Amino acid sequence: MTKAVIISKHGGPEVLDLKEIELESPGPKEVLIEHVAIGLNFIDVYHRTGLYPINLPSGIGAEGAGIIKETGKDVQNFKVGDRVSYAGLPLGAYSSQRIIPTKDLLKIPPSINLEVAATLMTKGLTAYYLLHKAYPVRSGETILFHAAAGGLGHIFCQWAKSLGCIVIGTVGTDDKIKLARKNGCDHIINYAKENFAQKVLELTDGEGVPVVYDGVGKNTLEGSLECLKIRGTMVSFGNASGPLPDLNVPKLIQPKGLYLTRPAMHHYLSERDDLEAGAKVLFDKIESGQVKIEIFKKYKLDNVVDAHTDLENRKIYGPAIIVPN
Repeated sequence: MTKAVIISKHGGPEVLDLKEIELESPGPKEVLIEHVAIGLNFIDVYHRTGLYPINLPSGIGAEGAGIIKETGKDVQNFKVGDRVSYAGLPLGAYSSQRIIPTKDLLKIPPSINLEVAATLMTKGLTAYYLLHKAYPVRSGETILFHAAAGGLGHIFCQWAKSLGCIVIGTVGTDDKIKLARKNGCDHIINYAKENFAQKVLELTDGEGVPVVYDGVGKNTLEGSLECLKIRGTMVSFGNASGPLPDLNVPKLIQPKGLYLTRPAMHHYLSERDDLEAGAKVLFDKIESGQVKIEIFKKYKLDNVVDAHTDLENRKIYGPAIIVPN
């Protein structure tokens, strides 16, 4: 028997139900993992609330790290005892053990702690595809990243600085300013107090920035478009403040000839070669010390409701994990 969080209906954190379940043996191309740590990500909230629809009842959680305890008969590249991590479907990371296909599984270098690894597969690989694929930044460019004190911001802003970017970061409260600066932001704007678009234009002498990375969504969409330069790129990748509204293209896009993309990890990392290439760049950033991971908080699996309550209320400043025991 293993512990696993199951949701039978969409709703608030209270729908997260920790149960004892029995696992079968791994299929031919699957492995059984004993989790050491589980990633906590805002996409988990989208799955729980139904913003991103899933078939119910369902497990939840798309990221974890642990040790392989059993392999299926056709598994060739992994063995019992391997330290591994993953992100993506099928959902079910909120568990002490789980069976998972090897398609998206990655071996973790010995120098990287498995608790750290559990924060990297979603947030770290997201930072990779945002900075290197969705809009490949160039050294010297000034860029804007929203939610610079969050879990993704913790990784993204350090990574962007390592590439030579000037990073403007936004936060929602004054107590996050210090953390955003520690993450590598050159300029920090509290968008709850200031008009961030106006401030960005001031910082860029009225020109605007070539790219905005926006995971906040509804509350920042129009302002993000406003502070882009001519032919700038809007990279919209999340909905932390709510679903995106309909866009008035003639009013918001056409005047400056803007580009808008709505990327997701599977657009760039669904092929095994692409996944391994991205992971190599990510692991190199961690091992070189250019990106340092400081886990903000650890939650017990028994306290998963508290974890989601804090996540939704923006009380998590940096990467956080769930530990099974």
